[in-house]
Amino acid sequence: MELGELKSRAIRIHDLYDRLNRRERGRVWTRNEFMLGFMGDVGDLAKLVMAEEGARDVPGGRTALEHELADCLWSVLILAHRHNVDLELAFRRTMAELDETINAQLARYEDTR
Repeated sequence: MELGELKSRAIRIHDLYDRLNRRERGRVWTRNEFMLGFMGDVGDLAKLVMAEEGARDVPGGRTALEHELADCLWSVLILAHRHNVDLELAFRRTMAELDETINAQLARYEDTR
């Protein structure tokens, strides 16, 4: 799946959650609440990564790790959408900046040999 397809699918699920939350709670999540939910997902992901590395016991194994990674990706896509960020453009720009910065740092190490 391409990023655009992932984003479209994420937004469809987001819209379903909005419908469900309106019916159950009379309101939808704010951008801040999405961020807090994402932080919770990252905490769950950290525990599952530790379990994958053998540092802790967490039920669910590999399936739970894959699920949580997908949840985190969904949250990032929705946060970008809710904040009107072109994630593909931002990712390309950031990776180009990092590529340039890291290569410049590596070149300095090679020049000092």
